[in-house]
Amino acid sequence: MSTVIPFESAKPAAAPKPERVGVLLVNLGTPDTADATGVRVYLKEFLSDPRVIEDQGLVWKLILNGIILRVRPARKARDYLKIWNTEKNESPLKTITRSQADKLAEAIADHDHVVVDWAMRYGNPSIKQRIETLAAQGCGRLLLVPLYPQYSAATSATVCDEAFRVLAAMRAQPILRVTPPYYDDPDYIEALAVSINEHLATLPFQPEIIIASFHGMPQDYVDKGDPYQAQCIATTNALRKRLGLDANRLILTFQSRFGNAEWLQPYTDKTVEKLAKDGVRRMAVVTPGFSADCLETLEEIAQENAEIFRHNGGEQFAAIPCLNDSDGGMDVIRQLVLRELQGWI
Repeated sequence: MSTVIPFESAKPAAAPKPERVGVLLVNLGTPDTADATGVRVYLKEFLSDPRVIEDQGLVWKLILNGIILRVRPARKARDYLKIWNTEKNESPLKTITRSQADKLAEAIADHDHVVVDWAMRYGNPSIKQRIETLAAQGCGRLLLVPLYPQYSAATSATVCDEAFRVLAAMRAQPILRVTPPYYDDPDYIEALAVSINEHLATLPFQPEIIIASFHGMPQDYVDKGDPYQAQCIATTNALRKRLGLDANRLILTFQSRFGNAEWLQPYTDKTVEKLAKDGVRRMAVVTPGFSADCLETLEEIAQENAEIFRHNGGEQFAAIPCLNDSDGGMDVIRQLVLRELQGWI
């Protein structure tokens, strides 16, 4: 005989718990150790990526393995040692990216089904390792966050390439979203402007010129359709407008050339040298294409280019820090992530 339970006494079913969502912050990468061996492993992975060096033919392989990986690691290791976080025995990029992930997790802790993690495109922790870890934690949805304000095939796209390779080997794939570039996002421009003004206020001098230095790229890549240069220009124009500076006071340049091909111009080091020779005595450099300080900002700009400036007659030079894990920088990342998680949280 069946029993009828009165409707009024039936307990409501528990609301289904939302599916866990993984958020993976990804930056470029770093050697595991500040010695020739660690740098060689890192450079081999980095320079073997066809997104970075598009022609991976026999000639390039001979140059890479026969010359570059024999000569360059020891020299670059010395550069890394100049900026190395000796307390944690890691590069500043790794220290900062970890902190960004920790602070983001804390900022969105009210969404307790969201798991925040971080990875490096080259080196460790790898994208493969972190995606598999998130999947093992029950994350059926994944938001990939390439920490590059401006898109390029050699940065944002290769992060996606690697994530797709990992997913291709998974039987139970998480649903994937990727955050867009944020080169002209009002929150990003505002955070940059506030950071620049705050840092300038601490200096014992007023710079005559501010250089906005972005990582370089072969001109050929842009000619083939990469939007990177246009987005760097858009960032600089928005920053000029926000700071009230014209093109003579805030100058756009590109750094970190590699090889003999023509790269995006004007070059940062050549511009710094020329300005010093032309009589500029006080200069500041900001690097809006980097979300975290790294070898290119802490050593190449703050040390190498400072020396170029002073050697050619300049007197006072300041490298303005990246947004890093500052309150303003974290607000940019938080807003970007929450916007792209709509419908999942």
